[in-house]
Amino acid sequence: MSRRIVFVTGGAGFIGSNIIARLAEDPSLDLVACDWLHEADLGKWRNLSKHPIGDFVAPENMMEWLEKRWQDVALVVHMGAISSTTEPDADKIIHQNFGLSRDLFRWCADRQRRFIYASSAATYGDGAQGFEDRDDIDSLKALRPMNTYGWSKALFDLFAARQAARDYAPPQWVGLKFFNVYGPNEEHKASMKSVASQIWPHVKDGRSVQLFKSHHPDYEDGGQLRDFVYVRDVADVVQWLSRNEQVNGVYNLGSGKARSFRDMAENVFKAAGRDPQIDYIPMPTSIRDKYQYFTEAKMDRLRDAGYPGQMTTLENGIADYVGGYLNTGDPYR
Repeated sequence: MSRRIVFVTGGAGFIGSNIIARLAEDPSLDLVACDWLHEADLGKWRNLSKHPIGDFVAPENMMEWLEKRWQDVALVVHMGAISSTTEPDADKIIHQNFGLSRDLFRWCADRQRRFIYASSAATYGDGAQGFEDRDDIDSLKALRPMNTYGWSKALFDLFAARQAARDYAPPQWVGLKFFNVYGPNEEHKASMKSVASQIWPHVKDGRSVQLFKSHHPDYEDGGQLRDFVYVRDVADVVQWLSRNEQVNGVYNLGSGKARSFRDMAENVFKAAGRDPQIDYIPMPTSIRDKYQYFTEAKMDRLRDAGYPGQMTTLENGIADYVGGYLNTGDPYR
């Protein structure tokens, strides 16, 4: 059937592979993953090993592949990016996160194919202006990210909104400002894994875990607040968007409730049947001046757009993640 291909960049990555897992539940779709797998021992290939895909494309061959198959492509889901907030090469970040996104946006506009992409809560900077996902041009221009990664995402959100205002956009375009996503298929992410994944080996082995001390007078050690969102909720939202072509714009995607890193750690211990053992260590000086102490997604606009799903609580998400994945010897979805 024509126009049933969903092309997912970053398809072997954490969020991308969970999206593929969810969309693959529809047997009428062909899922195409675009990514690098790197070393086999890293296990990134395992993120896709349980799900059928129609093709696997190396990023350097992406545009050539899309040109050959463009008539069959219904939707591009663009999750590929440099997601590290500590990446030192600004040129690399802007090329990958802005330049590639710009090219795909234009390709989808020219071919009139739908486009869903990953933005980030890092666009909000220190949160002084709040976390309202207003996507008018003036509001997007007013944001002040604290690192190059956040700036690259904010820059593309603004680009997309400006292009849409000029009537040069895909028939559906949606940016999703991901907050702190956690869940299965993040084993390859090393230091960028969620706190739950990073501390699990210590919890499993009966050791204490380490969290950062606070260097802000309004927050206790371990009391830094984040909006933690379970990756299955992210996949649910993308699936819903894929079925609701009328939704356009930039939207928050979080749980809607800020929780502390201590809350997350304590829930991991609880899921393992252990009492919490937490030590607090100084935050590296290299990130202290760029550290967000509070994030919380305002989810009203996505609700107003019609999204009916309920977000998973931290307690239920961690219980499922630990019980269904981390503590089974098979952390892959």
